[in-house]
Amino acid sequence: MFEKVLYPTDFSDVSLHALRTCIPELVSMGVKELYLIHVVDITIAEFEAFELEDIYREKLEKLARELKTDGVTVNAIVRIGIPSIEIAEVAEEVDIDLVVIPSVGENIWRTMFMGSTASNLARATRRPVLLLKYQKKDDGFEPSVDCSTIFKRPLVTLDFSKCSIKIIKTVREFEELIERGILVHSVDYGKMDELEHNIEVAKLNLRKSAKGVRVEFEFEVLVGSASQAIIGTALAKNATLIVIGKKGRNFLKDLLLGSTAERVMRDSKVPVLLVPCD
Repeated sequence: MFEKVLYPTDFSDVSLHALRTCIPELVSMGVKELYLIHVVDITIAEFEAFELEDIYREKLEKLARELKTDGVTVNAIVRIGIPSIEIAEVAEEVDIDLVVIPSVGENIWRTMFMGSTASNLARATRRPVLLLKYQKKDDGFEPSVDCSTIFKRPLVTLDFSKCSIKIIKTVREFEELIERGILVHSVDYGKMDELEHNIEVAKLNLRKSAKGVRVEFEFEVLVGSASQAIIGTALAKNATLIVIGKKGRNFLKDLLLGSTAERVMRDSKVPVLLVPCD
């Protein structure tokens, strides 16, 4: 399991809900060190930032004490700057295994263009990011998947590039928690008369890739729009998590058109584990 986890919080309702309900579930799976971070956004706070630093440190340390449990070290970190950049820097400094961040699904499309911390962090960090999905319910929030089951039925997307090697390596971090998994590849390339051949080659490559993990996976070759096929298959197979790689691309092109990873991150109803491949 991921032993060193970083959880950024902005003290919003959904962030605190996930911190108090989901993070303890993840910690119980084998986390050894939990780092809580709050970044005082210098672009918003400006001159008040340094005054707010002590206030937020006290709040964060109180949360750290609430979460402290036997065998787990909980650290509180407060920084001043641009949230996504500061979080990514701390992840490198502390050698984090996984960054966990919640988002309220219905707001993702809008915040993608406003520069949400979640989407910007996914671009900025070189560490795996687990994006928890929440929906508003009555006066509170409800997770799309029970946090205790997130790693039980992962749908793992592969494109057979070097990125796929890193994805498989990441999956091995939680393979002991997997009950059954699905390896998928989307054939959205080639000419129509090459489709059958491409599908057979993909099936063969999926079988080879499955040898990289010690649990059983079923295979699925998808045809058509990759993002829609991945999201649809995740729902049909009752997946609890989508694992997908994010390659470096042009920032503006990603923002306006969206890579497959961006679209899955935006539209998926289940949590997404984004694996940076740069």
